[in-house]
Amino acid sequence: LLDAGCGTGALAAEVASRGAHVVAIDLSPTLVQLARDRWEDDPMSQRVTGSIEFLSGDMLDAALGHFDHMVAMDSLIHYDLPDLVRALDTLSSRCEQTMAFTFAPHSALLSAMHRVGRWFPRSDRSPSLAPMRQDELHRQLSNTLGTQGWKEGESQRVASGFYTSQAWQWRRACA
Repeated sequence: LLDAGCGTGALAAEVASRGAHVVAIDLSPTLVQLARDRWEDDPMSQRVTGSIEFLSGDMLDAALGHFDHMVAMDSLIHYDLPDLVRALDTLSSRCEQTMAFTFAPHSALLSAMHRVGRWFPRSDRSPSLAPMRQDELHRQLSNTLGTQGWKEGESQRVASGFYTSQAWQWRRACA
């Protein structure tokens, strides 16, 4: 399993504890070291049949190899629509069964919060995310991934307080 944008490694640790062999990668060497330290300090890590290889780098790097499954939780929410489609196209060429990812869904409230955040001092603190419409993302992914045998799977809104994302699974037609 490729955990693309692993952050502190919580997802990688959970699936490794269930027996998965995980490559967990993030751009931030600091987060990767934190994830590695947490995993090594966790007594569970000594009793599992799974494993985690923590790496700092580009989740789109072909040198990472091929995977049965790929997850990108909150690591693609910063991409605009064309870049998100390109990233998933790149990842799909190295994924055999399922891809699960989150994106920032467009909503009037989220757009308003994003605009208001820019009014305050240090406007660079406004969330760096790219809200998008799921129907447009679906159309573009169908035109890109659909021609390669991928089908849309489950989709679910994830919301807690001010946090909102849309989780979406795509799977190979034969998977």
